[in-house]
Amino acid sequence: MNHENTLEVRIACKQDEAQGICSLELLPLDGQTLPVFSAGSHIDVHLPGGLVRQYSLSNDCTEADRYVIAVLREPASRGGSAAVHEQLQAGQQITISTPRNHFALHRPAQKHLLLAGGIGITPILAMARDLARESADFELHYCGRARERMAFADAIEAAPWAGKAQLHVDEASGKSALDLGALLQPVQPGVHLYVCGPKGFMDAVLDTARAASWPQEQLHYEFFAGEVEHRADDESFEVEVASTGQIVRVTPEQTVVQALESIGVCVQTSCEQGVCGTCLTRVISGQPDHRDMYLTEEEQAANDQFLPCCSRARSARLVLEL
Repeated sequence: MNHENTLEVRIACKQDEAQGICSLELLPLDGQTLPVFSAGSHIDVHLPGGLVRQYSLSNDCTEADRYVIAVLREPASRGGSAAVHEQLQAGQQITISTPRNHFALHRPAQKHLLLAGGIGITPILAMARDLARESADFELHYCGRARERMAFADAIEAAPWAGKAQLHVDEASGKSALDLGALLQPVQPGVHLYVCGPKGFMDAVLDTARAASWPQEQLHYEFFAGEVEHRADDESFEVEVASTGQIVRVTPEQTVVQALESIGVCVQTSCEQGVCGTCLTRVISGQPDHRDMYLTEEEQAANDQFLPCCSRARSARLVLEL
């Protein structure tokens, strides 16, 4: 990461927001200021052990003196959420990136339909606060498996705009308390849908919306985590570094990032799951096999960039601008 895009902050407060979820309030150091952000933004947080993870900002974007993030303790954590819960404490100084937004509100929309599942409430809550302040038309639907696992639920119910929000707690049978079919059909012109949460929840929302013929441009989403996909029929291919002419073979068991590292070419990564876009690389020639959740369908179809942390190649060779 470019150090010009990082800053030091102080953890002013760490508190439990729900079962397995803690929040961090981050303040600027004395004499410093925080860059402004917009609803839907996230920051990279540099964690002990050299890990870097992305977390969405949940507070109102008019609050210029603080950032608030919330982190779910993942049972299968690769180290990030465990580090936040176990090693970060109030009073510590940490490094973060400046805010970036790949999940922005579409301001011209006639109405905004906000759907959050679990920890996906973090960027959605910032959106609701922003829209309420602007007196925009919106609905918020927040889904969770149990009330005690739903961060910020009390804050939402106490908000001045609580009448625009509904909390949906899944039934004991495991059935979702939110009827997606009824909510998303028929598609309404001018209504934009925003969804964030676990992949299964997001897939269900987006599949239902697409089945109801929602136009792609009215669907906005942000994945929190992905899975690096290795398939039984994956084959080796070559990657050429355009600037040096170096060529390396990527085996079925390797990622492009790992193969490049073996010849001394380092690509900056963060999530390593095709979610954050940190490793986005320009493709000069060849056809990528896109397996990320960052690029839009149109961007993938252009085949002029890809994410080497997870994507592969359909052609025998990819030439990369590195």
